[in-house]
Amino acid sequence: MKKILCLVILAFLFSCDDGDLQIETIDFDSVTIQNCDAVSAETANVLFKLNTSEALILELPNGAIKNEVSNGAISFAVTASGPAKATYRTFSDNVTITYFCNNNIPLAEPTVVEEIIAQGGQALITTTLNSDGLTYEHEIKLSTISFVTANDSRITNLAIDNFGTVTTTLSE
Repeated sequence: MKKILCLVILAFLFSCDDGDLQIETIDFDSVTIQNCDAVSAETANVLFKLNTSEALILELPNGAIKNEVSNGAISFAVTASGPAKATYRTFSDNVTITYFCNNNIPLAEPTVVEEIIAQGGQALITTTLNSDGLTYEHEIKLSTISFVTANDSRITNLAIDNFGTVTTTLSE
């Protein structure tokens, strides 16, 4: 009986499925931030980073970027429903700025292989005034961003803490 029990336990241990566990990495820290239109303090802004066949898109609500010096970082919740939204996309081929900027709504060509919307986290924006007195620099950082795939696995090793810096100019 002990031998049968041991065989059953061994068979169970060796037949377990790991669920095709894949550890994914999102690394955009060394990639330059891009946008289609000039960043504006009067409107919502869509900023993105492209890394060959991947894109990290950050949608900031109206009022997130202001032409005024901040006292530390201003925080905006990043969720699937906003106010700030972060999206990670993988494509079937390399993607360029043309994909985002030639149309009001990006086309699905190259084909979007996977789109994952962040379920939580924070966008932190710190604004300083340049010495020219007209140009503001907005440093954008992401904190505790949580991407969860369709099969409920988390994407780990998020190297996207420093999203980048954008500038706006004070209107005269």
